[in-house]
Amino acid sequence: MSGIADKYESVIGLEVHAQLLTQTKMFCGCESDYLNAPSNSRVCPVCMGMPGAMPSVNAKAIEFGIMTGLALNCVIPDETKFDRKNYAYPDLMKGYQISQFDQPIASNGWVKVESAGHEVTIRVNRVHLEEDVAKATHVRPRSGDGYSLLDVNRAGVPLMETVSEPDLRTPDQAREYLIKLREIFRYLGVSVANMEEGSFRCDANVSVRLKGVTELSPKVEVKNMNSLRSIVRALEYEIQRQTGLMEVGEPVIQETRGWLEDRGVTISQRTKEDAHDYRYFPEPDLPVIDINAAWVQEIRDNLPILPEDRFKNLLEQFDLSENDAKALVADKDTVDFFERVMHQYDRSNGNIERRSRSICNWITGEMARLFRIHDVSMKHSKILPEHLSRLQDMIDDATLTSTMARSVFEQAFESGVDPDSLIKNQGITRVGDSEALAPIVDEVLKSNVKAVQDYHAGTESAVKFLVGQVMKATKGAADPNVARSVLLEYLDRNNEASD
Repeated sequence: MSGIADKYESVIGLEVHAQLLTQTKMFCGCESDYLNAPSNSRVCPVCMGMPGAMPSVNAKAIEFGIMTGLALNCVIPDETKFDRKNYAYPDLMKGYQISQFDQPIASNGWVKVESAGHEVTIRVNRVHLEEDVAKATHVRPRSGDGYSLLDVNRAGVPLMETVSEPDLRTPDQAREYLIKLREIFRYLGVSVANMEEGSFRCDANVSVRLKGVTELSPKVEVKNMNSLRSIVRALEYEIQRQTGLMEVGEPVIQETRGWLEDRGVTISQRTKEDAHDYRYFPEPDLPVIDINAAWVQEIRDNLPILPEDRFKNLLEQFDLSENDAKALVADKDTVDFFERVMHQYDRSNGNIERRSRSICNWITGEMARLFRIHDVSMKHSKILPEHLSRLQDMIDDATLTSTMARSVFEQAFESGVDPDSLIKNQGITRVGDSEALAPIVDEVLKSNVKAVQDYHAGTESAVKFLVGQVMKATKGAADPNVARSVLLEYLDRNNEASD
């Protein structure tokens, strides 16, 4: 199969839909926060498609579209307009969707992604705004006829579609492109971009051609992919399916196919529509929107620092490794927290690299573990940047051992109480005095005769085990270096006595 694969290349373009974080819907005043609302409670004549209902444009959605276009290096036009896209679906009550056709909010942009060790430039054809549709739920009981339920809450929620050029060549490039878009949308604050919740959705157009051929082959649109893993798997399957057809001389039909996650295959849904099938025409109830150049410049001047620049800042200001910087930049709240912790540090103390690495390890290690256990995110964390900074100070000045610090960190994470108060209230102190450790070491040696014998027999790892027992006996309060020193002293003394 590898020989066959070497003959062909895949051509992939992605259509990414992101729900926008506006308070109201795209063309009416209904609240857009529909996920936890009772069914059909966020509705009005406009989003229900009642005759005579008049839409009006959400200005914040326009602003978010311009922000996104600028972040994707797009051209922002002097004016934009909305159009009617006509098609009949059960979840589209009006029989048409208000979208944008020939004058989108942004066009002709690009982003760069890293894939397989290479930087790839992906052109962005356009960014346009439209409205989401209602949600249909199909119920199929074991007996009796099935039925469908329609929740109109989602209808009219602002939707932003980002359409790439067919510049992607591998499923991995598609994955990295989606990750890049998701990061940018979250940094801008225009969308939560969560695939599991449906606020970040992707349709993929994929075709296969012989290498060296420039003409595009018939494309297949793949839908129903709800995770990055699903997208990669669906693309891999579809590339293999089309390659197989071409090898035996069968035509690839231009169509829309759905991805079945449980079976790992795509299935035909309908023949693929072209733009003329939708009978686009200008939305008669909405005027053309003039985009003031001064407004665009104001938006540009106030754009937040985007992931690529945040990544460079981490390398330059904090001497982090590229892997650590990538781990932090992947989430805006996380990198914000890291920088706030680091701003607590007095740089005159020096060794910024060691400090930043320690803080990064706390965030990507212990903190991430607690997030998973308690099912919370950085945005809802009770622990403050100054808490983590103070804990690291106490490790550095030997007030706490690493084990003690982890225990205090977990308590601060769960309660929000500052580390100094926790230590004072619980009387937590580090045992770093050899005289204080002597009786504990003596007891550990008496209780672990086998390990003592192993040490005398030349098994050096026995010391590590015994140090662990001392740490356990002191609940992590012992200085491990002092514990090791006292243990070796006792072990060597006992060895001389036996000789």
